[in-house]
Amino acid sequence: MGNIQLGSPFVPIRPVPAKTPLRRQEASEERREAILAVGLAVFSADGFAAAKLDDAATKAGVAKGRIYLHLKDRQDLFEQIVRGAMEPIIEQLERVAELPDLPTDALLAKLFELFQSQVLTTDRRFVIRLVLTEGVHFPEIASFYHREVVSRGLALLKMNTTRGTARDEVAPTDLAYFPHLVFAPLAMDVMWDGLFSAFEPIDIGRLLSAHRQTLLGNAGRGSNA
Repeated sequence: MGNIQLGSPFVPIRPVPAKTPLRRQEASEERREAILAVGLAVFSADGFAAAKLDDAATKAGVAKGRIYLHLKDRQDLFEQIVRGAMEPIIEQLERVAELPDLPTDALLAKLFELFQSQVLTTDRRFVIRLVLTEGVHFPEIASFYHREVVSRGLALLKMNTTRGTARDEVAPTDLAYFPHLVFAPLAMDVMWDGLFSAFEPIDIGRLLSAHRQTLLGNAGRGSNA
């Protein structure tokens, strides 16, 4: 599913509060973070069906029995990886979307810049690729990702494109009804990167810029455009 380095940089390290005196808690949290840091590498190398918690424990340098103190099963591992990888992105998108006077074009530009710098060119893209390739066989991971990431992103876009329609920045029949269109090149780039980039690389920055112009090309033409 692609080359991924152990110790992926997107997994946030959650330090134990300074007032916590117990080294045992600190060691436990460090073990958990180490497991999450290599978990995506295990999923990417083996696929969801063949991935084993014991393999993640071994690669993280954690005793196999101890991994079950932190995780219930591979679904739990996947969910914690997704939260660690994508929650910061959603939170940043929420902060941008909350700016009431931000034009739709500027919103899309910021969104695409965020995804290009923090998803498409980092190991976070392997999370999306895992969902795209494995979700059809394991609907539980597709359901979780849709609930925690996709639906939240679409809700934010829906809110902002509706506002953009009222300001005549977005055609009523386009983004206002189908905010899914915004994410189309993001998913395409993840798949293209894994399948065809060695033969025909894509300039993702120019692609996203062209897509943004296409999305807003009918703005102001009305529902009969």
